[in-house]
Amino acid sequence: METKAIDGILLKKMLMEAALNLDANKKTVDDLNVFPVPDGDTGTNMSLTMQYAVREIESLPEGNVSEISSLTSSGALMGARGNSGVILSQLLRGFAKGCKGHKELDIQTAAQALQYASDMAYKAVMKPTEGTILTVARGMAEFAMSRNKDYTNMENFLTDVINEGRAVLDKTPDMLKVLKDAGVVDAGGMGLVFIMEGALNALTGKESKFQQPAIEWDKPVEDRIESHEDITFGYCTEFIIIGDNDENVRDQLADKFKDLGDSIIVVGDEEKIKVHLHTDNPDKAMGMALEIGSLTRIKIENMREQVQNKAVKKPAKASVKPSKYGVIAVASGDGIKNLFEDLGVDEVILGGQTMNPSTQSFIEKIEELNAENIIILPNNSNIILAANQSKEISKKNVIVIPTKTVPQGITALLEFNPELLPNDNMDLMTEAASEVKTGQVTYAVRDTSFKGKDIKQGDIIGIFDGEITCVGNDPEEVCGELLNKMVDEYSELISIYYGEDVKKESAESFSASVESSYGEMDVELHWGGQPLYYYIVSVE
Repeated sequence: METKAIDGILLKKMLMEAALNLDANKKTVDDLNVFPVPDGDTGTNMSLTMQYAVREIESLPEGNVSEISSLTSSGALMGARGNSGVILSQLLRGFAKGCKGHKELDIQTAAQALQYASDMAYKAVMKPTEGTILTVARGMAEFAMSRNKDYTNMENFLTDVINEGRAVLDKTPDMLKVLKDAGVVDAGGMGLVFIMEGALNALTGKESKFQQPAIEWDKPVEDRIESHEDITFGYCTEFIIIGDNDENVRDQLADKFKDLGDSIIVVGDEEKIKVHLHTDNPDKAMGMALEIGSLTRIKIENMREQVQNKAVKKPAKASVKPSKYGVIAVASGDGIKNLFEDLGVDEVILGGQTMNPSTQSFIEKIEELNAENIIILPNNSNIILAANQSKEISKKNVIVIPTKTVPQGITALLEFNPELLPNDNMDLMTEAASEVKTGQVTYAVRDTSFKGKDIKQGDIIGIFDGEITCVGNDPEEVCGELLNKMVDEYSELISIYYGEDVKKESAESFSASVESSYGEMDVELHWGGQPLYYYIVSVE
């Protein structure tokens, strides 16, 4: 039977199957990492983002394509992880824009939605790079727009759109030299093809052989109550509003809730609002919300009843005057986490390579901090987009310092001055971070060659300035060679952070040899405790 249009029920099946197919193939995508290092996580990030997206629709019994795509987009926006996940969330956001107002999609409107998806993703990236997921998405969209009138059958149309996507994907090594050198196609583009193939499976009625993965979703807002005396309002109330809105609508709703309770959080985008508050009248709160749109994921808990069963931490009082600044940093490893806390960071999000935090992780920390200005230190190039996405969603003044490494984050933090204006701090911290050279020592997870260097699985590799510069068999020897390439006549300070797989004695011995080799420079040794990387070193 030919399918001429996709209704809401079918679109839901297609999105669910797309998420399952990506999850089943995420390792294939992860293994396409350009560097043969143990932190290739493009597939994992895209899969987690898709899981967040479909979580919003899996319990929805019905809905048209406009409603289904809108919910999916909102879930992806909050759950986006890593650069690939953020771009995927923008693809879904653009697709939802193309579906808006439609009960079903015919071939022409489906083509238009794919075009909106590509356009939205390109706009989200400041400097789009061809040969990436963006190029694959655009290739499929351009084919769909130019050829959609040639089809009367949705299955044939989508099949050929995917074939075009694969053809573009195969050309990505010709567009990006780094892909050609590594002998791989673009990982994000491959992930997008798996998503589209999963959707086609559902469209053609293929039974999925995959199971929904067990995902630990970002936790609800944590209520920190110790005793009955700490409770002013008795019911912890959470829900999501689905409906068109803007920043003014969200602000007005938050102001109305002030008459009903405290611990108020109202965040979201133009199609979805997440609400949390403590109140004695959850029915009134929901009544106000229903004036904006429909409600989903409603949760009401009696906090006085909960206090009898367990004790949790006490909340910050809403009446306390906000501080001028709050600082959030991302860190991987207990030692690095402790360093940031010792330097005055208010909230540390555990993450980094292999575990990029979601947009929602940032939003929750931003809303928890009682501060007028929030500074975020992502400390990883693959986390900056998610941090910036949280900045766009939050109504607080959020400043993202584009730190790409932990040493850059630490140096930027040392320049922070609470007496300065936010823009002045942003300029000073960004400039300080840009002057830090960072090197990393890890191991190869596969055989490869990189710019004439033959690399075998298990080799120790040193990475500096986005390139593999050293290969050897001993972490300390490779790190020494790496530092030799990083230090110049203007260098004054070497900082060494050793990871969880390095013994303290080995690190101390290595640090002493560095001091001997660079007698006129200051050398600092820190326990980082970071996984996967034997050493992270910086030169300033």
